[in-house]
Amino acid sequence: MLMILEPVMRVIEWPIKFLQDKLGLKNPAWIFLFPNLVLFGLFAFLPVILNFAYAVTGTDAILLADRPFVGASNFTALMDCENFLDPNSCRDDLFWRAVWNTLRFVVLQVSLMVLFALVTAIILNREIRARGFFRAVFFFPVLLSPVVVALIWKWILQREGILNAWLDGMGLETFNWLLDRSWAFGWSVFLSVWAHMGFYTLILLAGLQAIPRDVYEAAKMDRASPWRVFRKITLPLLMPTMLVVLVLATIKGVQTFEEVYAFTGGGPGSATTLIIQYVYETGFAGAPRLFGPAAAASLLLAVVLVLLTIIQLWINRKNVDG
Repeated sequence: MLMILEPVMRVIEWPIKFLQDKLGLKNPAWIFLFPNLVLFGLFAFLPVILNFAYAVTGTDAILLADRPFVGASNFTALMDCENFLDPNSCRDDLFWRAVWNTLRFVVLQVSLMVLFALVTAIILNREIRARGFFRAVFFFPVLLSPVVVALIWKWILQREGILNAWLDGMGLETFNWLLDRSWAFGWSVFLSVWAHMGFYTLILLAGLQAIPRDVYEAAKMDRASPWRVFRKITLPLLMPTMLVVLVLATIKGVQTFEEVYAFTGGGPGSATTLIIQYVYETGFAGAPRLFGPAAAASLLLAVVLVLLTIIQLWINRKNVDG
């Protein structure tokens, strides 16, 4: 084996040694980073630059040479509203419906996600029977594809699905769960919480296990009630981890697309249309394909995500410094 590898390594050694001699001993790391930087620039920086270009140009032409410069017109059209609280008063009413749907979705989803993940982490941190099994069960949905999760729950909740069959068997009234605006939105939130809660439960569980046990032993000696222990010890010491979970869940909630799109398609009407779906349908699935408004909407969303990322980095730095 060595006889085979030695000639290969000699062939690789020559260009690396040549570049090292030219660049000096302090710069050989760039030799290995260069291929990754090229790929990263090609698939990350270049699309961002193109997105800016499409955001400031018009028409449905795909080639930039065929798209006239329109400046901030695409952004102006998105922000043209008499009352931002009323999408019907906006020039692009679907965009603002998607914005408010996303905001409502994120508030409900993140609140429920953090609450249930915290309760689940506290339970799984106790000495219960088959604790490892239950930890795996709660984490299992995270491993599933979002589309698979959506199709499973769509199969359960459709008009002739398992849930209606069970209700009918119990002599109860059945519902068109996915055809009612309120029910469809509520089930979309539930679906997202069910699919992603295990990930945040795992993070909170790690935070709980990092709390020193002697603190709880001291509280036990003082005969503190369980609620007082949770309020005075567990929650304050877990708060840094909770803040990280909150920021991560918020960023993930804003980016939600696959499971809701496969689950309801954004309907009924526009009841479950989120901002990512608006970008997708405006720029790629609609006719004509309006690349300019889609790119402008994605850039506005990127600003929000950058702000959330800055908050996360600030929280992490504060935790490290603290």
